[in-house]
Amino acid sequence: MTENGIPDPNVIFPVPGLDTVTYVKPTIKRKNIIVGDFTYFSGADFESHVTHHYDFYGDRLIIGKFCQIATGVEFMMNGANHQMNAITTFPFYIFEGFRKPIPPLAEMPLKGDTVIGNDVWIGQYSTVLPGVHIGSGAIVGADSTVGRDVEPYSVVAGNPARLLRKRFDDELIALLLAFKWWDRPLAEINRLIPVLTDGNLDAVREKLKKMLRAEKQSDEASCEGNRTGAG
Repeated sequence: MTENGIPDPNVIFPVPGLDTVTYVKPTIKRKNIIVGDFTYFSGADFESHVTHHYDFYGDRLIIGKFCQIATGVEFMMNGANHQMNAITTFPFYIFEGFRKPIPPLAEMPLKGDTVIGNDVWIGQYSTVLPGVHIGSGAIVGADSTVGRDVEPYSVVAGNPARLLRKRFDDELIALLLAFKWWDRPLAEINRLIPVLTDGNLDAVREKLKKMLRAEKQSDEASCEGNRTGAG
């Protein structure tokens, strides 16, 4: 925590006396892994859980803010894929003594970047496959294998992971995605904690509507003031 009492996203061990939970961002050394503030991992070496991640493929692992990544979660990147448009899938080109050049990337089944939104909870010993996009607020059940995109505020589980349910109705999901609490200043997030942790979803819905309405009115007034001043 900083001197002014604001949480510090750059500490590695954010839980006093516990060295098995780490904020991920300050531990990252590889340029192709991008992680937002306050995302934590139940472990001490996050990068070792990002496998088959080779620079020449150019794929990135992008994780948002405030994500919760449990013990044993693995992110499998595009380097795990083998050429599948030929007779064999054996990767001769990586083994000593075989006369086979590296195939052009166009011949490899690349899936692109793996992107995890904000406030995503990934249960222990789950695996996220290459190119998957998991939307903000989603929950991945323990021991799942995620091979397809996951919509925001959905709950998925299994191997392969399948949709179990949406966490909230469409209106509340839309409000949360518009509100984007994770992008707000830390002082405001601290004030919002009673709302963010309130199990009375009807009350939360009304508070979100009220805050979004007030922000819209403030923005409109600011724009009108700017137009008036420009005249």
